[in-house]
Amino acid sequence: MRMEDFDVLSWTLQQQPITYDCWRGHQGELQLWDHGVLVWQPDQPAGKDIVLSCGIHGNETAPIEIVRDIIHDLIHEGQTPVHRVLFLFGNPWAIAAGVRELEYNMNRLFSGAHQQGPSREQQRAAQLEQYVTRFYQNAPVGERERLHYDLHTAIRDSYYEKFAIYPFQHGKPYSKQQLSFLAACGITTILLNQAPTTTFSYYSVRQHQAQGFTVELGKVRPFGQNDRSRFADTEQMLRQLLRQSNLQLPSFEPQQHHIFAVTRVIDRTQQDFRLHFAEDVANFTEFPVGYRLASDGDKEHFIDAKGQRIIFPNAKVAIGQRALLLVQEQPIEALALV
Repeated sequence: MRMEDFDVLSWTLQQQPITYDCWRGHQGELQLWDHGVLVWQPDQPAGKDIVLSCGIHGNETAPIEIVRDIIHDLIHEGQTPVHRVLFLFGNPWAIAAGVRELEYNMNRLFSGAHQQGPSREQQRAAQLEQYVTRFYQNAPVGERERLHYDLHTAIRDSYYEKFAIYPFQHGKPYSKQQLSFLAACGITTILLNQAPTTTFSYYSVRQHQAQGFTVELGKVRPFGQNDRSRFADTEQMLRQLLRQSNLQLPSFEPQQHHIFAVTRVIDRTQQDFRLHFAEDVANFTEFPVGYRLASDGDKEHFIDAKGQRIIFPNAKVAIGQRALLLVQEQPIEALALV
C-alpha cells in the first residue's frame, strides 16, 4: 500500500499487523508506533512536544474527525508541523463499535488505575501511558514545552457548549498563555479540578509536567453528523499551533473567562441510585438551594449553596464511580496566574 492511500482511521480500527513503521514526508517523518499511535518527527523540531489525543471514549466522533483530518493533510497536502507531535486514537475497539466504552470508562484508568484488571481498555490505558512517556523522553535535549490536549465531546448538551478541564496543579500557578490559547479556540469556560484524578490529561500534568487539558467540544454525535463549523476555531488554532514555531496569541483578557471550581463530587455507591432531573438537562445547569439532586440508596443529595451547577451527571456509572459533579463560578482574580 502506498502511504498516499493510507487512511489513518481505517488502519486504527482494523487492528491488522503493521507492515511498515514510518513514512518519509516533507521535512520529517511520520512514525507508526502502534494502531492509532503516530508520531510526527520533524527533521529540525521547534520547541514544543505536543500530544493530541482523541477517542478515549469511542463515540466522541468530532475530535476523532479533527485529528484524522490533520494527519491526512500532513500526508496529502504537505501541511507539516514544525513541532514534534504524538497523535493518539485512544480506544479503537469502542470507536469501531460506536460506543463510549466496552467495559470501562477509559478516562478513569490512568495514573496506575489500569492495574486493577486485565481488560483491553485497562491494557490500552497502560500502553498509552508508555507511549506518552516514550514521546516526552525521546525529545531533543534542552528546554522544551510539553503540551497535551485530550479532545472529547460530552454525552449531553451544555449551557457553555465548549469548555476545558484544567487538571489539579498541586500548587503550581495557572497559565495565562494557555488560557489565552483556549480562548482563541473558542473555549472561555474553564473547570478547575481541585484534586488528583485518573484522567489522561492529569497523567501528563503530574507525571511529565506538561500543560494538559481535557477539552470538551460539544455533544456526542455519530460520524458524519458533526457540524464542524461549531468548533472551527478550535481546529484552526490546533493546526496553527502545530505549524508555527512561536504562535502569536492575543493578550490575556481575564474578563472573557468563566472559571468554575468543583465544590462537591457525588459518587454512586448503591445499586439503587437515581438522579432527580430530566436526562436532557444540560451541563452547567443551576438549581435552587434545597433542590434534591440524587438518591443513593437511603442517602439524599441536595443543593446546599447558591450558584451551584451540575456537570457530567450519569446515573448509569459503575458503583464506586463519579455520578455527578457540583461546580461554582470563581473570580479569576482569586487564581494564581503566571
